[in-house]
Amino acid sequence: MAQGTLFIISAPSGAGKTSLVAEILARMDNIQASISHTTRACRPGETDGINYHFVSQQHFLAMIGDNAFLEHAQVFGNFYGTSEQWVRETLAQGGDVILEIDWQGAAQVRQKFPDSQSIFILPPSKQALRERLNGRGQDDAEVIDQRVAAAKEEMSHYVEADYLVINDDFDTARQQLESIIKAQRCKIPVQGQEKLLLDLLS
Repeated sequence: MAQGTLFIISAPSGAGKTSLVAEILARMDNIQASISHTTRACRPGETDGINYHFVSQQHFLAMIGDNAFLEHAQVFGNFYGTSEQWVRETLAQGGDVILEIDWQGAAQVRQKFPDSQSIFILPPSKQALRERLNGRGQDDAEVIDQRVAAAKEEMSHYVEADYLVINDDFDTARQQLESIIKAQRCKIPVQGQEKLLLDLLS
C-alpha cells in the first residue's frame, strides 16, 4: 500500500488556519487531521477527542517521558504535542495527515519526516490579524496584544515552508490548499496507481 503524505500547516494565531483545515477535511477524502494533546483549558464549543485531547500537565509530562510525541512545545504557558504513533500508523495505511502546528513543531517534524510538505498561511495584513483575533471574542486585550507581538516572530519563518498561502479571501485560500494536496497526490511515484502503470507498460 502506498504511503500517505504528511502535510504540515503553520500560521500565526488568527490567520484562519483552523477554519481552512476544517473545510479541507469536510471536502476531501482520505485525509485526516492529527488531534493534538494539550494542557490548556477546553474553550466553549470545543470537544475533548475532536478538537484536542485535553490532558493534565502531569499526564503530558509523563507522555514526554515515554517519547510518545512526534513534537511538542510550550505556547503561551500551555503544552501541545502530536502523537507519533497515530501519525505513523495513519500514513502507513495510505491516509494523508494534516498537522496544525507552530513553526517550532514544524521544524522538529520535518527532521523525522523529510518527505512531508510544509504549508504556511499568512494573513493579508497585521491589521486583519488583530481584527480576526478581536472577532473571536475569546481573549482579552492583553492576550491579543501578546498574540500580535508573537505573530511577527512566527511569520518570519514562512521561508522554511514549501508553500505559502495568503488568507485574504477565504475561498481562494481554501482552493489553493486543495490544489497543493491534489498536486502532491499526482507526484511520481504515483500513489495507488502501481497496478495501472504495470498494466499499461507490460
